[in-house]
Amino acid sequence: MDNHWKGIPNLPNSTGEEKIIRVSEDLSLRVFIWKPVKKTSSTPILMVPGWGSVFEGWRPLVTEWVQKRKIIYIETREKASAIFDNKMKQKDFIISKYIEDIRVIIEKLQLENELDADFHLFSSSLASTIIIHGLQEGEISGKSSIFLAPNQKFKFPLWAKILIKLPLPKFTLKWLIKIAIWAVERKVEEEGQKIRYRRTLLSQNYERMRYSARYLMGYSLPESLSNIEIPCAILTAESDKLHGMKDVEVISRRIPNACIITIPSNQYAHQAEALKEIESFYSNIELNG
Repeated sequence: MDNHWKGIPNLPNSTGEEKIIRVSEDLSLRVFIWKPVKKTSSTPILMVPGWGSVFEGWRPLVTEWVQKRKIIYIETREKASAIFDNKMKQKDFIISKYIEDIRVIIEKLQLENELDADFHLFSSSLASTIIIHGLQEGEISGKSSIFLAPNQKFKFPLWAKILIKLPLPKFTLKWLIKIAIWAVERKVEEEGQKIRYRRTLLSQNYERMRYSARYLMGYSLPESLSNIEIPCAILTAESDKLHGMKDVEVISRRIPNACIITIPSNQYAHQAEALKEIESFYSNIELNG
């Protein structure tokens, strides 16, 4: 499973580069940059995948997408690709640090002329929550943003909260992951989504995931999201049992320029077919300035 965190995947009709970007004194994050072989004037995409997400889950979508647009793919600090120079602490996984990571990466890539002043944001799950919070605080900006299954709060069952909070030794963490896989597979109906979550959970740095989960149990988005001025869309599926429709509806009402785009399933959003809905939204923004 370590292969998920080594090297940049080769995608057809594109050139790729892996960057390790220092975002603070003791942390560096991995960033993938793909450019279409055929030059395009299309606005680039800054893509931030969800909690612990591995690239393989996004390969079908990105493989097709990168032939149309430049894609910058950021792996966040809870992932096994993150490089911590010092011993990790739970406070390393608070939302404000995630927001700062993305802000710094955007700033550095723009200084290197790797990212235009105008770019679209695309994110999933925890990353969507991070970007919503960052947009509200004015720390992150973009031309527009699509969120897949953002979370208002992070809901863990009682048994999971107890296990996550217990000061269990490190060697027991892999058993917690196996329990989590069992719980997810009971709740998720789509086989593709089951495979994706199983692969994701088995590929993690378990200590980072525990620290992150401990913080997220008490987190919720700001009550007001009225500072978000850019056009936003939320992708959601009624069949997605892990990310409820209720959160999506609440968030969409609180973001002034947000709309909901209903898709067949969460797994569909990771496939090339989803570009129909995604590109329709972005292209409309570009046509209307």
